[in-house]
Amino acid sequence: MRVTLKLATSLDGRIATASGESRWITGEAARLEGHRLRAAHDAILVGVETVLHDDPELTTRLPGRSVDQPLRVVLDSRLRTPATAKLAGPNSLILTAVAPRPVGGAEVRQVETQDGRPAVPAVLKALKAVGVASVLIEGGGQVAAAFLRARAVDRLEWFRAPILLGGEGRPCVASLALAKLAEAPNFRRLDVRPAGDDLWESYARI
Repeated sequence: MRVTLKLATSLDGRIATASGESRWITGEAARLEGHRLRAAHDAILVGVETVLHDDPELTTRLPGRSVDQPLRVVLDSRLRTPATAKLAGPNSLILTAVAPRPVGGAEVRQVETQDGRPAVPAVLKALKAVGVASVLIEGGGQVAAAFLRARAVDRLEWFRAPILLGGEGRPCVASLALAKLAEAPNFRRLDVRPAGDDLWESYARI
């Protein structure tokens, strides 16, 4: 399975202010490219914290073009996704660590866990089981860290806005628990280009 991690951050790698404000860090051109990335993947994946803070639709919207909507996937260890969430409808899959129960119109599946959270191999297995061959991870920091720790990210698509949020801002990647530089995930830069006032960087896993 092809796994892409998309990041939209400040120059110092923050995805939100300390209060959680994140709309919009990047500009309109970068967001349009983000929708094109969505259209190029079978599924879009976020963690439940993103659902609770932003209530995203995770639909693909491209001007003048109709697209098949990717499957919307939520990693929700304790099944906290509200039934009223925009994601709690058809074409949505919630993967959880607890016994499934109805959440709006979304499909809910229990998967194997690691440290109380859905384990990355189990998540990828569940996605393959429903026909997903490519997934775009869009948030948040805990989910990004989990897939990076598991060496499951094949590609990074990083949009950097020309602003600084400081150390109190929320990081794009949570703790990786690295003891040595040699343990750090390594990527090779493929491209750098402008996206409006933002910078778009593409990397492939080494």
